Amino acid sequence: MGQRAADETEQQVRAGVRGGGGDQDAPGETVAPVQDDSRGILHPAAAHTIFHLDRFPSTGAAARFVDRYWLSTWNLPPGVRHEQQVLVHPVVNVVFEAHGAVVSGVDTGRFATVLEGSRRALGVMFRPAAFAPFLDAPLNTLTDKELPLSAVPALAGLEPLLVPLVADLDVPAEQLAATADAAMAERAPQARQPCETTTEWAELAVRDRGLSRVEDLANAVGVGVRTLQRAFTEHIGIGPKWFLRRYRIYEAAERVAHQERVDWSELAADLGYADQAHLTRDFTAAFGLPPAQYAAVSAARRGAGPGGGANSGDGAEPADAAGDGTV
Repeated sequence: MGQRAADETEQQVRAGVRGGGGDQDAPGETVAPVQDDSRGILHPAAAHTIFHLDRFPSTGAAARFVDRYWLSTWNLPPGVRHEQQVLVHPVVNVVFEAHGAVVSGVDTGRFATVLEGSRRALGVMFRPAAFAPFLDAPLNTLTDKELPLSAVPALAGLEPLLVPLVADLDVPAEQLAATADAAMAERAPQARQPCETTTEWAELAVRDRGLSRVEDLANAVGVGVRTLQRAFTEHIGIGPKWFLRRYRIYEAAERVAHQERVDWSELAADLGYADQAHLTRDFTAAFGLPPAQYAAVSAARRGAGPGGGANSGDGAEPADAAGDGTV
């Protein structure tokens, strides 16, 4: 980050935008599921007939950096394959499967994975910008890329600890989440990190739908647009304009997923778009279909069940797995 950005970030830290730590539960003790959140899973009603998704909150020291732990489990008949497309959250996920672990950076496209057999995947989903202390490089070097977890020394020991537990289908989801949470708490930096200010800015952008433009967000957090852009690029891996657009698109897709009747012109205005055409353009680029067509496909698939989504390569949409970044 440039000197001006560093100076403004430090001013935010001194101003106490976010308190570090605080009293929280001990690591590994809380395993209550995170509330349902299907953002980013294409056609989620159909997808959830194929796989089961558990989500658990981070606790204690880990909660400063980790948003949640997700576990995707599937059991498909022999010879049946199922592809799932996901529009991942703009965060880093560390994903564990029976064969190893990878670090997935922000994916600016649609992630696709094929499910078969009886398996599962465990993900550590970081908060926006919060992977920065664990990677010895700006986060934009990881955008649209994966790294083997072994290439991240700050997280050494996680792979041999968690991969065997993921591979053993008899290990309960709650135990997996608690073990991952305790391990992340041990590896969490104690000191306040520069990226934590960027995390606050990003999470404000997610919460406040009124912040539809980069200039609005910059004004809300009291920094210049260029400072905001540098912080997002270095700590998250993408710019604030792209970040804001991704969450606006999630909002549109969620309304479709929950079978709401959608007035697309009104929704475009609600989400800060100049007109419906701009929303349609962004939605189509993200999901591969115009909004109305996506809504029709989702409605048709809602009652399909496993037989209507699993396939051997016919292009049907489907379930979720190792890249779930939505979770």
